[in-house]
Amino acid sequence: MAYSYKGSLNFGLVYIPITLHSSIKDNDIGFNMIDKKTMSRVKYKKTCVDCGDRVVKQEDIVKGFEYEEGKYVIFEDEDFEKLKTKKDKNITIEQFVDLKEVDPLYFDRPYYVLPTGAEKAFGVLVSAMEEENKAGLAKTVLGTKETLILVRARKGEMLLNTLFFEEEVTRNPAKEIKAEVNKKEKMIAKQIIESMTAHFEPEKYKDEYRERVQKAIEEKIAGKEIVAPKEKSENKIINLMEALQKSLEKYEKKNSTKKKVKAK
Repeated sequence: MAYSYKGSLNFGLVYIPITLHSSIKDNDIGFNMIDKKTMSRVKYKKTCVDCGDRVVKQEDIVKGFEYEEGKYVIFEDEDFEKLKTKKDKNITIEQFVDLKEVDPLYFDRPYYVLPTGAEKAFGVLVSAMEEENKAGLAKTVLGTKETLILVRARKGEMLLNTLFFEEEVTRNPAKEIKAEVNKKEKMIAKQIIESMTAHFEPEKYKDEYRERVQKAIEEKIAGKEIVAPKEKSENKIINLMEALQKSLEKYEKKNSTKKKVKAK
């Protein structure tokens, strides 16, 4: 399994060599861009703006920072490496926090953490974090960007999530809601939430739209036309209390049916 990072995880004076492996795979269906007149593929080319749109090879492309209009300072990969301190090249836990304190809003990409040595220290850290429900906060440089990191334990495994910095999270554009909350409406809303509450079982949820797209591709290949599925039209309810009551009746009826099926 290919890794996306190789370094070490440090806490206190304990050093654990690790590799990071992406826990997410791209499951999208790939479509090419096609010229509808010629049915030929459309490609992007990297061209030189001031060279008559001459195509530039990848090995001739470098990073440049524009400090004045039309003037750049060039940075090679070696320049970025020189700027990294020893701490930047490893993941050093700076503090531990209660996992529930970290708002999911800050979560970016998840990785599996695999030890490449010091397995005992790794096991001790995973077990201790999981029992205490704590997560470690750290910073490191991944590529050319400093990254905030959360290290956590789950079912005997160690996971690492890159986090957004506070300055990267934008403010909610929604204005403050000043509508008065009716006690009875809120009570029914709570009952609906309770009737819809169940354990999180991710295996129950499938990418149904992807399955429909895949089926449509097969139908197109066979020369068939795509037919939109017929759906029942639902009457819109304008009155909030009526909408809440009907919703509650719907889910209570659904739960009652489920209980009867289980009993049988």
